[in-house]
Amino acid sequence: MIYDLIISSMSAQPEEKNVNHYSWLDNPNSPKKRVDVNDLVSKMNEDKKRDRKNSIILGAAAVSAVTVFGIILTL
Repeated sequence: MIYDLIISSMSAQPEEKNVNHYSWLDNPNSPKKRVDVNDLVSKMNEDKKRDRKNSIILGAAAVSAVTVFGIILTL
């Protein structure tokens, strides 16, 4: 029995745990949530604005870096 405990604790493979990540679906007392399409559309629009802003900033940084590098090369 002790030998089995030592061997099982020295195993290189992690123990599998049975974790139910979807247990909130099984719980009848959990509040029912509905997806609001308007919220999803507004979040999508915010993400687009954020992505556009990040793209502009990255583009400006790249142009600035090329400009500075060009100026340094001409000196």
